[in-house]
Amino acid sequence: MFDVPSPDILDRGKIYGELDGTARPVDPVYTFEPRVVAGLGHRIEAGLNFIGLSEPSSGEVIFAPTVKWRLWDGGTSGWSFFAGDDIFFPVRKTNYNAGNYFYAEFAKVFHSGTRAGFGGYDFTKNVVAPAQRAGGQFTLEQPVHKRLTLAAEWYTGNHAAGYFDPGAIVKVTSKITLYGCYQIGNAGVTNGNHQFLWEFGYNFN
Repeated sequence: MFDVPSPDILDRGKIYGELDGTARPVDPVYTFEPRVVAGLGHRIEAGLNFIGLSEPSSGEVIFAPTVKWRLWDGGTSGWSFFAGDDIFFPVRKTNYNAGNYFYAEFAKVFHSGTRAGFGGYDFTKNVVAPAQRAGGQFTLEQPVHKRLTLAAEWYTGNHAAGYFDPGAIVKVTSKITLYGCYQIGNAGVTNGNHQFLWEFGYNFN
């Protein structure tokens, strides 16, 4: 998906890279976030995010190793359950030593191809707000063509990740996928808390 983790898990030995960016129209700020993910087998994948590159001003820079595990796959029922964890290590302009984002989510694929996900999250202090934040995370994907999927996601709560994101996913080739959505803040929209998010994904093998 865009920011909320997808139910998808890379197969063993598969490697996926992505470059994410945002563009805020009010008091313009542009951010860039490269990341890479590798399939480890046994329905587990792990990756590394590099967070904090921005223009015209630079902020906190963070290395974030990640892991995601599909603990249960219901097969033909379409149901699955997965969980994951991201650890945040600030290396520039730091205001905390380490932080954590844990999540767990159910997903359901319907016969129409629609896929929905719902679960919960916990961010430790200073990662997305001055205090700990916990709440719900939701995803919805609707294929309209073999190369085009309409999608939306939502993190509940008033914090740095608290957005509703409607958008689309375009499978350009077997290796290249483009993502685009508009992020609408749970609070402060009239004060400029909204922005465009784009992502360029590449499957290396």
